[in-house]
Amino acid sequence: MKVLKTSLVALMVITMASCGTSKNTAADIMADSRDAKASVSANNPEIAALFNNSVGYAIFPNVGKGAYIIGAASGNGTVYEKGNLVGYASLKQVDIGLQAGGKAFIEVIFFQTQQALDDFKKGNYELSANASAVLLEEGVSRDVEFRNGVGIVTKAKAGAMAGISVGGQKFDFDPI
Repeated sequence: MKVLKTSLVALMVITMASCGTSKNTAADIMADSRDAKASVSANNPEIAALFNNSVGYAIFPNVGKGAYIIGAASGNGTVYEKGNLVGYASLKQVDIGLQAGGKAFIEVIFFQTQQALDDFKKGNYELSANASAVLLEEGVSRDVEFRNGVGIVTKAKAGAMAGISVGGQKFDFDPI
């Protein structure tokens, strides 16, 4: 009975997380991305410089994640190359591990090389479970670590999540 209950809760979490954000028009996603960029850049000059100096970046302004052993996350965002909007992307993640809770966050992926951006734009792109992200905290300055030309920054918006999870993220890209 307990296994069935846990499985049903996990299925509910995955279903809810896969629904994405309630705002999903192009105009809404662009406006949310502008706000997220301003939020991530505020009080973080190193991050603000990355928006200007990177080959490109993808901004996911409203990623939602929920978990109870099995976790899932999803979000929609915009993709920029040399400061110009080149398309939209979706993020999906399913992971398993010692975890519980729910949260909303901003995720920005910076592309240091043209090859890394081109790989993302081919679609069906995946970040491995060992990809590391910089978690922005109020008043704390951190450097972004790039692996294979990709650097990731996240900033919490709401919620609470406890635990350790292992899983990669998958992205789809739609050019404009």
